[in-house]
Amino acid sequence: MNIRTAFLAPWWAVQLLTGAKSFLDNPIIGSPRINGLGLHVGRVRMAARLTAWRRRRLAGKVPPAWREAFDRDGFVVIPNVVPPEQFAAFRAAILGYQGPAREMRQGDAITRRLAIDPAMLAAVPGLRALLRRKDLVALFHYVASFRTTPLHYVQTIVSRDGASEADPQEALHADSFHASLKAWLFLNPVSEEQGPFTFVRGSHRFTPERLAWEKRRSLAEPTSIDRLSARGSPRVSPQDLQAMDLSDAEAVTVTGNTLVVADTVGFHARGAAVQAGERVELWSYARRNPFLPWLGGDLLSIPGLAERRISWLWSLRDRWEAQIGQPWRSVGVRTPTDMET
Repeated sequence: MNIRTAFLAPWWAVQLLTGAKSFLDNPIIGSPRINGLGLHVGRVRMAARLTAWRRRRLAGKVPPAWREAFDRDGFVVIPNVVPPEQFAAFRAAILGYQGPAREMRQGDAITRRLAIDPAMLAAVPGLRALLRRKDLVALFHYVASFRTTPLHYVQTIVSRDGASEADPQEALHADSFHASLKAWLFLNPVSEEQGPFTFVRGSHRFTPERLAWEKRRSLAEPTSIDRLSARGSPRVSPQDLQAMDLSDAEAVTVTGNTLVVADTVGFHARGAAVQAGERVELWSYARRNPFLPWLGGDLLSIPGLAERRISWLWSLRDRWEAQIGQPWRSVGVRTPTDMET
């Protein structure tokens, strides 16, 4: 054992009790020998049991139709989430808002994000009320399995912008080994040709077949598989789906003013766009340590702090870019659709 390994070993061991997922960055998590003894599958099982325990305690406030759809499929589709008579003005206010923007390129797709922060909440009528709607908050809590406030952004996806590499988000994958919330309120219609959200129904459940697949993938040397899978967001093939007794992924085409809420431990992807295009959505995200046995306790979900977290996170990554990386490049003050050329 070298000095670096001896120094980092306690930290790697502590990470076993967190949502740490990278087989590359943590040699205990990524050890085929230790995973052969059941480490990875044990973490998956424990996280799934605690998620189910928390959801049982959060279920009562979720509208039954939404809860039933989520429990069955792993995602919920809610049309006309903004009152239709208010949607045109709401959409225009979002698209016309100017704020600090960040962009990231992945293959032939560019993603822009503007934080939904105090300035945007003050500028866009109805936005604060929407994000505080009791039925939506209850659904977000249920899917995340915690009473936590998601990070909220206005997100723009520009697909097929001319780069030669494929967008890695178009590969069917799970985000981690445990539950997490993602939600999209689409401001524009998304057709099958525009690369809609796709999901494998029921793949959020850890069936014996899913657990067997998790065991098999944990036995591979991390350096022998693709980098994103080795970093803890496993890619899945049609043969894998068949082995897990799962159906093919389905495209979730939507009209504008449709909210989609999903547990992205299920297999999902951004559909392959067959034409260049742009879409704008309100995008929400929440993921906590899956091994916490309580429902709340997230101090950064307190109003007044929650809406400032994104700017703090961006600033932190800017400050420590050399150590932790910063894929989100500042592009100044822009509207959601004022993309760089």
